[in-house]
Amino acid sequence: MDSPKTNFFRIILPGIIIIILVVSWLAFGDRGIRWVYTMEKERQEYLERIKKLEATNEELRVEIERLKYDREYIETAARRELGLLKENEVIYKFNEEEKK
Repeated sequence: MDSPKTNFFRIILPGIIIIILVVSWLAFGDRGIRWVYTMEKERQEYLERIKKLEATNEELRVEIERLKYDREYIETAARRELGLLKENEVIYKFNEEEKK
């Protein structure tokens, strides 16, 4: 009959070592828990970026529709983008340096 100390070294210790190795492999292996965490973080960043791009696309769609059908918006856009003026209109520009 084996002593309890011998059973520990023969059966339990190798089992504990195997469990530790498997857990270590799952945590730090090529596709382990750390990799899953990193991929999930990257996925969340991409989802955030997609939401921002969708919002930008919607803003552009609205602007396109307004440019197609809204005459006042076309005039406002032309004045803002191209610096166009209405007839008999004058724009005054002041230097910030002269104010100081």
